[in-house]
Amino acid sequence: MTDPRLTALAATLPASVPFTGPEALERRAGRPFAARLGANECGFGPSSRAIAAMREAADTAWKYPDPEAHDLRRAIAAHHGCDPAHIGLGEGIDGLLGLIVRLIIAPGDVAVTSRGAYPTFAYHVTGHGGTLATVPYTADHEDPDRLIAETRRKGARLCYISNPDNPMGTWHDAATVHDMVAAVPDHALLLLDEAYVDLAPDGTAADIDPADPRVLRLRTFSKAHGLAGLRVGYAIGPAPIIAALDRVKNHFGVNRIAQAGALAALADREYLHHIRALNDASMGRLVNIARDNGLRPIPSATNFVAMDCGGGGARAARILAELGARGVFVRMPGAAPLDRCIRVSTGPDPEVDAFAAALPDALAAAR
Repeated sequence: MTDPRLTALAATLPASVPFTGPEALERRAGRPFAARLGANECGFGPSSRAIAAMREAADTAWKYPDPEAHDLRRAIAAHHGCDPAHIGLGEGIDGLLGLIVRLIIAPGDVAVTSRGAYPTFAYHVTGHGGTLATVPYTADHEDPDRLIAETRRKGARLCYISNPDNPMGTWHDAATVHDMVAAVPDHALLLLDEAYVDLAPDGTAADIDPADPRVLRLRTFSKAHGLAGLRVGYAIGPAPIIAALDRVKNHFGVNRIAQAGALAALADREYLHHIRALNDASMGRLVNIARDNGLRPIPSATNFVAMDCGGGGARAARILAELGARGVFVRMPGAAPLDRCIRVSTGPDPEVDAFAAALPDALAAAR
């Protein structure tokens, strides 16, 4: 059933969202999860300096936020050694993806991504009337050569890749990323989603000139900084694209508390190193748990481990359901052949303990 006042495009869109939130799943089950390991949040929490800044900012929440996010944009620009004209803010990378697609994709225009890659990009392309073209992963990695070739073949205006990748956790080194940027055709813009790069090995982040007109990089405070609930992301790229974001953005989208928390988190480099150590230790535990239960962990440069369940998507879906029935929230990729895996986020030891305890029974029941 639809409303006749909707646009023709809106009336044809599926009544779905990219993700079903854990809160919705808890409401359906009538109880909370014992382990929240499915959303790739930082379960270790944010910096104490960020928490203090947010508490202080709460006293001024009666004010509208600075729509220019002046202080935060300048701090981010200084962090990256560039002019603030190359930094744009938005409500997480998800929000920025929507703005960028709105700016670049007109109805019928083509955008390219990998089949099974982070779904929010595809969600926005479809929602703005664009046409989505996909290429397969190669050995559980997004394939830069295939993506660029399809971008050329289809005359696409946008090409999306995440490095490190979600949902598989795999990554390319900086040299591979540079080669991909060099191959971007004149008619296209490369969207390089670097949500997890703060957790990746040295040599992953490519040193790209922010003024390079071929690429727009996307970063977030949701992962390593532990501020997923604030919804703060930023784009690094050519000044004309960054300036165009102001034409379509939600003017007060990044609120006062979010700006204060992100500013303090960015300055707390010591805490970021601490989070990396906690994440690495938790990652090691998840890898061992997977192996101990006959699953194959895929090497990851993120805050999650994709675990190959040794079958197709139906088997992984059964394991996912059985874990959920035992109070453990994890997710799985949505497209074959990636959907042979479950994806488990790192987190505090008690939650990883709950996953370790539930997994053997879940696997037995899924058989």
